[in-house]
Amino acid sequence: MRWMVLCAALALPAQAEQIAPDGLDSLPGADVYFLGEVHDHPDHHLNQARAIAAIKPSAMVFEMLTEGQAANAPATWESSDALAEALAWDGTGWPDFDMYYPIFEAAPAARIYGAAIPRDQARAVFEQPVAEVFAGDAVRFGLDQPLTPEEQATREDLQAEAHCNALPADLLPGMVTVQRLRDAELARVTERALRDTGGPVVVITGTGHVRRDWGAPAALALAAPGVTSVVVGQYESAAPDPALTDFWIVTEAAPRDDPCAAFQ
Repeated sequence: MRWMVLCAALALPAQAEQIAPDGLDSLPGADVYFLGEVHDHPDHHLNQARAIAAIKPSAMVFEMLTEGQAANAPATWESSDALAEALAWDGTGWPDFDMYYPIFEAAPAARIYGAAIPRDQARAVFEQPVAEVFAGDAVRFGLDQPLTPEEQATREDLQAEAHCNALPADLLPGMVTVQRLRDAELARVTERALRDTGGPVVVITGTGHVRRDWGAPAALALAAPGVTSVVVGQYESAAPDPALTDFWIVTEAAPRDDPCAAFQ
């Protein structure tokens, strides 16, 4: 019930405004900044770098890095290739590191944290309760609470659409649970980064994870209601209505091959 009440309270952000990239130069002050992206869109990463240059974070949390990868981040580096090698980026399945390099360049002194869920941990939620799989306190981050039937159905529909309607229906509940696990882990690591460094903390993740209603910002608000945050979403062509973030940027779609071709 506590989780459902919180989600209802956060269904819409207190302020919601579409901005141009220059609006990233003067975001409101906060402890944490969630900066969403479409992963393979180069302009989205340049926008994140622009925001980071203005925020001057003490720490950055990445959905793309595991804890072990982040621990290997060097204090200094000579090139994009050198940093990518230190982080063992190649072969992870994420877009080319050169897209992400401007983010690191924008805050070279920031401490790097990884919030990626390893594959074996993600697979475990199909066999075990998510509260047992999560590395933190499941109650604090809302993982002990079931979703309402309406939200469960909505999230399963979104998972089906994201996977080109090619997944067997019986896998969809597990996919929703994995998403909840990822959101909670982003929030858990963000809270730790804030505690370690004093902030501000920037979180780099997909725009689907920065929804105020049920993404990582909601999990962080549940666990640490005193922590202030600003949420920026980035979308292609159009943003959702109603808004799910405090601010958002809309760009043209990046050129890419048909993402559904792999499912055919």
